[in-house]
Amino acid sequence: MRIGLAAHPEKPNAIELARRVVELVGGRAELTLSDELGEVAPDLPHVPIEAMDPDVLVAIGGDGTFLHALHRSNAPLLPINAGTVGVLAEVEAHRPQEIERAIDRLLSGFYHLEDRMKLAAQVGTKPVPDAANEYVVHSAAVAKMGYFEIAFDGQVAGRLRADGLIVASPTGSTGYSLSLRGPIVDSAVDALVLVAIAPFRTDPRAVVLEPMRTVTLRPLDPAPGAVVVADGDTEFPVSPSAPITVYRSPRRAVLVRFGSPFLQRLRGKRILPWSEGPPEEGSDGADLPPAA
Repeated sequence: MRIGLAAHPEKPNAIELARRVVELVGGRAELTLSDELGEVAPDLPHVPIEAMDPDVLVAIGGDGTFLHALHRSNAPLLPINAGTVGVLAEVEAHRPQEIERAIDRLLSGFYHLEDRMKLAAQVGTKPVPDAANEYVVHSAAVAKMGYFEIAFDGQVAGRLRADGLIVASPTGSTGYSLSLRGPIVDSAVDALVLVAIAPFRTDPRAVVLEPMRTVTLRPLDPAPGAVVVADGDTEFPVSPSAPITVYRSPRRAVLVRFGSPFLQRLRGKRILPWSEGPPEEGSDGADLPPAA
């Protein structure tokens, strides 16, 4: 088995975890590290993520680290959370035994692959890299409201003044989109989520579209222009009146899973819209409404 290993180079705990993964793998698999981990296992090969050809890529960090890896590799990704929230994570760094079990299961082949929808886009006629979470289109000037035209399948639906617009995948529905009151979409569903950022004179409602739709956003203000950002990682300038067209990518994001379902992974991350903790000790449920 060929395993690639990447970690956030500026997180000390991620670097320590990378060393631990190297120890756990030992000689049981062919291990290649990203070139950002030069201080970890210098006797092993270090190459850019793009140059790896692993059966599984292990990424240690937060959601930004995982998205960074998904941008640069098509290999199945095992995300280990060494950040704060880690919505995409399958393994939590603060549980050492969980990491040991995960590596053992990975090397034994006791895992399944979960594939998720990615987004593709083009600015004008120029393609931009796929996004696993979302594309954000906003004014090129800080604190400057933009004016945007919105079209579905080439048909103009309306115009909107707002700081910007987001087109998110189901994976991205628990990211930036969620902070704007967008819906939580199960990762097993293919859909596009359109939500405005600080819209002017309208309620911040989101629209969920079936995946065969295309969404075209056109900035109408000639100045100061606009930018499109893929997964908060890569920014592209947008010429005045150039359309940004977003649609379902033919490529998929593939994640290594050990069985935890989508909603279970969200527990404890203050994302679900209901109480996530167990009943308080000693509670007899007397304050609950009667069953229907």
